[in-house]
Amino acid sequence: MFFDTKFLKNNDVQLILEKTADGDEKKKWVPTYYFFICDINGNRMGKCELRIGYNTNLYYGGHIGYTIFPQYRGNYYAAKACLLLFQLAKKHGMKYLYITCNPNNYASRKTCEYAGGTLMETVELPKGNDMRDRGEFEKCIYEFILCKE
Repeated sequence: MFFDTKFLKNNDVQLILEKTADGDEKKKWVPTYYFFICDINGNRMGKCELRIGYNTNLYYGGHIGYTIFPQYRGNYYAAKACLLLFQLAKKHGMKYLYITCNPNNYASRKTCEYAGGTLMETVELPKGNDMRDRGEFEKCIYEFILCKE
């Protein structure tokens, strides 16, 4: 079940829903929201997605992915989008999330730190992981606690 997402905005950014995708148990995919990251006037500055649920793939691939278009980088828009996505994840009853990035992606690492993540570890991707097929071999795993029990 997907929720209404019109509440995903603050003074700097708003997330405009592009589409949703149902999960696929055979492929171990979970339901996903896809958004445009926009300024308050609706100008597109990037994209992000939120994957709902938990499985082994998400430990390595993360619950949130994002990209900011080059001309808008350096303004913490990705981190601000993540903070909004945390609200949506909580509505789905999620208690924690992972965001992962390549060790040499310093901008993404700063985004995770700005959004309040804790670096759990840097791991080698397991054999058979589809990211290895794309030439990626390691991931930094950041954890975000959404709900303290």
